[in-house]
Amino acid sequence: MPPIPSTTIAEEPKAVPARPVAAAPVSPAAALPFGRRNYTIMLAGIGVILLGFFIMTLDKEEFGFGFLGLTLGPIVVMSGFMLEFFAILSRPKNV
Repeated sequence: MPPIPSTTIAEEPKAVPARPVAAAPVSPAAALPFGRRNYTIMLAGIGVILLGFFIMTLDKEEFGFGFLGLTLGPIVVMSGFMLEFFAILSRPKNV
């Protein structure tokens, strides 16, 4: 048979005093992971990707098997993704 606990139902639990928690100061530079230049390059990369997909739709050949759909459009899309990688990996100038 397990031992009976020493407290009874009538006893109130003891309150533990709360410790004040100091909030860590957040600097404005730490609020955003990238700088303004990075976000501008990211938006340009998204625009280039969308432009590449639009170029692929301009192809008049059947099933998009022409120059625009098979060569130029994918090259433009890949260059947009390269811009995105550059924007993510480049450091902000103010750091």
